[in-house]
Amino acid sequence: MQTIRLTMAQAILKYLDNQYINVDGLEHKFVKGVFGIFGHGNVTGMGEALENDRGSLTYYQGKNEQGMANAAIAYAKQKNRLEIFACTSSIGPGALNMVTAAGTATVNRIPVLLLPGDIFACRQPDPVLQQIENPSDYTISANDAFKPVSKYWDRILRPEQLMTALTNAMRVLTDPVDTGAVTLALPQDVQSEAYDYPADFFRKRIHYVERATPNKETIYRAVELIRGKKKPLIIAGGGVHYSLANEQLKAFIEAFHIPVAETQAGKSAISWDHPLNVGAIGVTGSLAGNLLAKEADLIIGIGTRLADFPTASKTAFQNPDVDFLSINVSKYDAYKMDAKMIVADAKEALAALAEELKEAGYRSGYEANDIETLKKQWDEEVDRLYSAERPDGLAQTRVLGEINRLIDEKDIIIAAAGSMPGDLQRLWRSKEPKTYHMEYGFSCMGYEVCGALGVKMAEPDKEVYALVGDGSYLMLHSELVTSIQEGFKINIVLLDNNGYQCIHNLQRGQGSDGFGNEFRYRSEETGRLTGDYVQIDFAGHARSQGAVAYTVRTLEELYSAMEDAKKQKISTLIDIKVLPGTCTTGYETWWRLGVAEVSESEKVKMAYSQMQNKIQTARVL
Repeated sequence: MQTIRLTMAQAILKYLDNQYINVDGLEHKFVKGVFGIFGHGNVTGMGEALENDRGSLTYYQGKNEQGMANAAIAYAKQKNRLEIFACTSSIGPGALNMVTAAGTATVNRIPVLLLPGDIFACRQPDPVLQQIENPSDYTISANDAFKPVSKYWDRILRPEQLMTALTNAMRVLTDPVDTGAVTLALPQDVQSEAYDYPADFFRKRIHYVERATPNKETIYRAVELIRGKKKPLIIAGGGVHYSLANEQLKAFIEAFHIPVAETQAGKSAISWDHPLNVGAIGVTGSLAGNLLAKEADLIIGIGTRLADFPTASKTAFQNPDVDFLSINVSKYDAYKMDAKMIVADAKEALAALAEELKEAGYRSGYEANDIETLKKQWDEEVDRLYSAERPDGLAQTRVLGEINRLIDEKDIIIAAAGSMPGDLQRLWRSKEPKTYHMEYGFSCMGYEVCGALGVKMAEPDKEVYALVGDGSYLMLHSELVTSIQEGFKINIVLLDNNGYQCIHNLQRGQGSDGFGNEFRYRSEETGRLTGDYVQIDFAGHARSQGAVAYTVRTLEELYSAMEDAKKQKISTLIDIKVLPGTCTTGYETWWRLGVAEVSESEKVKMAYSQMQNKIQTARVL
């Protein structure tokens, strides 16, 4: 047997460089490169291997471990999970910085390979710098924190164990059902230990992803269910994008006159101006989508896990005769809301359903103009919010409307947390698929700027705009520097409203007078953060890192900044001062919260009573 003598770290790179994925006969190089920040736990192992590797993997230097992993997640999401990055870190804090990103990847079903350094397997320099010691279990290290947020976890204590570990890693990373974060903990001494690996281990490997076809009996049962329903509503999730089923979905809704609402992950699957696209659904939904959901007698979920936001904490569907039909490659997700299941690829399932429904002569029973009237009313509401005038400053909805109008319909926006997800899901008008990139499975603050880098790396010929609040920007903006260093131009559109205003609004809606959510100075009078707003020059901050930056307080300044930013070759930041409390809310929806049952505040007591009353209307499943 022919062998190749390599360190374990060198073997990882050689193996990753020869992995390919094949979908619909099209082959993609699966691993594109490695993000990394070096420390004593990986610099002489993975660092040496990356420095002297002669393969095709590109190394990118991160500035924060969570930030670089967020960029890797955004890249894979934008590429429909057909290409990924690995991320390497040192031990201890460097590794733990990636735990949040691991959760983000796993919740969103996005593949990312994490390679954190670990303590010495030999245990001789013990305890090593940054080691966490557990006196009751000495096998535990900081990297055990990855276990609950990873779809596959392993610690490589001997170099030959790598062969089994990498095989399992690829199994998970290329599986549309079970994908997410894969963590391989790499003790720093084992990274540098050599082994005679079989040469065959490094051959080109093609991982074939075959579309799961639906069972015929399952399709027949689904058709019978649909035929008995007059007012079905489709909820399009991220699986529509990952299945590349956009055209099939469009043909399906047109053939049977079924309206479609979108989750955050599913948005842009159908153009906003399609007559049957009724917009967002649930807590951050449109009035049209939520009114149709209340009356629907059948909810058809496609590639969605029906979390609490699309279902409005299980209160969105009020028809006593409503049933649920779920199309999903994951039985775990398809089973939710006690749904009838089609466990299959969305593209294949829609084609099979369409064939049988056409033969049965099915068409929904919506009255003439039912859908069209609701859509028209909602479009008018968006127009109103997009043109909102305020004498004292810029309304957030007006700013978003102007940006929506000013950028090209093929440009990509990215967001994740704060008030942006609600406003964007409701209001943003997406024409082209994959131009709306929202991380809302985990709603990870700090994803936006780092994610914009990943999206730009995936779509280098398009303008990418990170829409981010001041709170989220302050959380994590590290990869702005990386974007400048690597020449990947991103545009950060920062809406500064002086704090965590989304949660501030949520807090006040449940009886609070507002506490701890605005960026204010501590008042000598109250002893709390109730003084004047803290003024932050975000444009100046961005310039100090090498970006081109603008400060905006008027519409004229916004127009000028947006146009000039398009001409720039390096990353830009537009610091827009917007009025607090000018985001959207409501629209026939509700979100369940844990309101205090006992309080000194009468308003909180009233909010608790109202919450309990609403809980009674939720479906118990």
